[in-house]
Amino acid sequence: MMARKEVLALRVNGHEREILAPGDATLLTVLRDDLSLCAAKRGCNQGVCGACTVMVDGVPVRSCLTLAGACAGRPVTTLEGFGTDPVMQALQEAMIVSGAVQCGFCTSGMLVTARDLLGQTPMPDEGTIRAALSGNLCRCTGYVRIVEAVQSAARALSSREVTL
Repeated sequence: MMARKEVLALRVNGHEREILAPGDATLLTVLRDDLSLCAAKRGCNQGVCGACTVMVDGVPVRSCLTLAGACAGRPVTTLEGFGTDPVMQALQEAMIVSGAVQCGFCTSGMLVTARDLLGQTPMPDEGTIRAALSGNLCRCTGYVRIVEAVQSAARALSSREVTL
């Protein structure tokens, strides 16, 4: 028997959205299937790989493990929602320049996690970056370049004196 659908009001990327979803729908399913926001990827579906990472209340969460209903009335930000955020732009540019984007499957989760890190620690050292990204798996083993990209973005932001 299918779960009964109910109206769910979410605030995603700054926009109020209402959708009809089962009470047991995950945030990832709602984002991808109902709202057509595809940056968060369905990887392991067990919260291990980090490909589905989004921000809820300003905290990175695994959207594959988070019930959509639990996010009602709370701000949800996906990679698409960062728009012109200077920190995210610096991270994206650094990822491209450093060659950190290989197959791209892990990239959105890495970027969201790295954005959270730089918001808390503007100039993290290598160990801090590795620890922050440890819950995000890269199938292509691009970790060295990903860490270098985060360091490069932090340096670029520091030289621009961007407020995080």
